[in-house]
Amino acid sequence: MINLAFFPSRRLAFYMVKLFVTRTLAVLFALVLVLMTLDLLGEAGKILAIPGNGDSALWHYVALRIPVLVSRFLPFSVLLGTLIAFVGLNQNSEVVAMKAAGLSAHQILAPLVLASIGIAVGLFGFNEFVVVKSSRVVTAWSNNDYKPIPPVSGVLSNVWVLKGDDLVRAGIVSGRGMGMRLDQVSIYDRSGGILQRVINATHATPTGNGSWLLEKPEVYDANMNVIRRSATMEALEGVTPDQFTLAKVDPTELDYWTLKSRIGELEAAGRPTDEARAGLAHKISQPLSILLMPLLAAVAAFGLARSGQVLMRAALGMALGFTYFVADNFSLAMGNAGAYPPMIAAWAPFILFLLIGETVLVRTEE
Repeated sequence: MINLAFFPSRRLAFYMVKLFVTRTLAVLFALVLVLMTLDLLGEAGKILAIPGNGDSALWHYVALRIPVLVSRFLPFSVLLGTLIAFVGLNQNSEVVAMKAAGLSAHQILAPLVLASIGIAVGLFGFNEFVVVKSSRVVTAWSNNDYKPIPPVSGVLSNVWVLKGDDLVRAGIVSGRGMGMRLDQVSIYDRSGGILQRVINATHATPTGNGSWLLEKPEVYDANMNVIRRSATMEALEGVTPDQFTLAKVDPTELDYWTLKSRIGELEAAGRPTDEARAGLAHKISQPLSILLMPLLAAVAAFGLARSGQVLMRAALGMALGFTYFVADNFSLAMGNAGAYPPMIAAWAPFILFLLIGETVLVRTEE
């Protein structure tokens, strides 16, 4: 007799969720530990090479990188954790017992899907309040060769602005409006595509009359082959602070509502918004991808263990998950390039693999 209740057994539901969550957390811990160790081995020399950086700087780097790694590999950990749980359930014939009790495949998966929704909501909040800040700070810090950066929220790094034929690079951009400060400024003065001057300054701030005050500028004249130094000079007439803010809109470094407001500013300035819109939609679809993982891994649960195909089914579930991540990254890249509409770039892989997972689940259930 088939039991039509969504959760036929509360005890069974809690048992499934416990297996699912514990194995997911174990895989996530192992992945983050290994990846963080490898990352730190590659960056520790660069961090400690800067005078003043010691053990505290290393721990600061670890604290900034761990949230980024957790966010990036949590969906993959859910996939592996679900596979491990399902293989164990299959080999112990627990799935057979559930089906003998009248449970369908979707009823067996229902507790995991509900737990996945909770994890997805938690991941979205974690991304919004923790990951975007960590990503922004660690990117600015690494772009500054791990030298101290201003302790200001919203700091940007490695920003390029085009002013006519001239190129302007700011190593660090902090603040907004008239309170903006540029560090490590380089101005490439070009005429007809030929470099005329290179101006390097330690800092630059708006003057209020449409130009910027450069501190300790060093001017290299390419025609005279001489270098001139002065205490201050005015430059970048006509360049507004908003140009530096909008020159680099990275969805991974902005929370949802800030990114949405930046899209409006880009539209008002007549700038392209495809990459920002794709990133905005992906902020929703990326956490929701966790819902797909139990469905894609379910192929390892259904089928008799004595058939000798458990490992093959687990490999198939892992292959489906890997393929989803590849398709998601490819689609997002196409959206950033303007080849796909932003909504298609963010949601097409999710919908496609939802249909694939349902098809494989129905076709492989014995």
